[in-house]
Amino acid sequence: MALLLTEEDVRALLPMKHALEAVEECFVRQANGDVAVEPRRRIEFAERAFLHSMAAADRAGGYFGAKLYTTGRGPARFLVLLYSAGTSRLLALIEADALGQLRTGAASGVATKFLARADARTVGMIGTGYQARTQLEAIAAVRRLATVHAFGRDPGRRSEFAREMSARLGLGVEPAESAERAVREADIVVTATSASRPVLEGKWLAEGAHVNAMGANWPHKRELDDEAARRAAVIAVDSLAAAKLEAGDLIQAFAGDPARWGAVRELAGIVAGRAAGRTGAKEITMFKSVGIAAWDVAVAARVYESAVAEKRGVQTPLWERGE
Repeated sequence: MALLLTEEDVRALLPMKHALEAVEECFVRQANGDVAVEPRRRIEFAERAFLHSMAAADRAGGYFGAKLYTTGRGPARFLVLLYSAGTSRLLALIEADALGQLRTGAASGVATKFLARADARTVGMIGTGYQARTQLEAIAAVRRLATVHAFGRDPGRRSEFAREMSARLGLGVEPAESAERAVREADIVVTATSASRPVLEGKWLAEGAHVNAMGANWPHKRELDDEAARRAAVIAVDSLAAAKLEAGDLIQAFAGDPARWGAVRELAGIVAGRAAGRTGAKEITMFKSVGIAAWDVAVAARVYESAVAEKRGVQTPLWERGE
């Protein structure tokens, strides 16, 4: 029997605190060599319509799994399949839109915890869509924030974002009239857009800022200009192999000097204490995220274990006769 869990189940069972814990633990296991990650693969089956797949195995955690999703026609639809590493049984089928938002936000939260200055209090956000919400929620969980300035192209949506997140987090979230105004003087900067061209200019970054860039995961897309990458003293990624395939922000910035990849480090090493992170208050640090399936497996396992404990979800008979 496999457990079918809906978006409603995920939201009820996975508070951000648990997502942060699961993703941070996943980073440590990744640094220890206990996590295997299969880079994302895409099949285009019609004009701008794609099937995406990504997989990971968490040997220490005892799970492996895959995420499948479609984009291009109608809303994106996400599904995570979670398996037992011990028995190879399918444990759960999980609707994974909310799960993906939470795990991506949690990854930026972990990056902020380990790379942003301890006294960071202000956030500048570019992008006010659904991913931006969990980005801010996770950052607010790891730093005591004072003010947030958020810019999105649609004035109504950015005002709505400011009202909603102010009420949800008890913070002063203010809409900004431009991307530059949002991030000037910010201690923590987030780019959460679908942009193909840079929306963040490096010259806007304040001394000592930390940047979470999570929107672009295609080699031809980018949110950051060359100057932003050049000014960063520390550039961390979720997976070096995946970043070299998908992180357009770095692929394009490093095109004239591929040797610069040698200075890029995986966040897992920093979280596990095996690689240096920020070494000075004036350094600019950056986490360039493309998203890896290890996070999906880690948070899916939390959801599954909570669902079993709380007797939530629908038991679905699959291969029952053979088993």
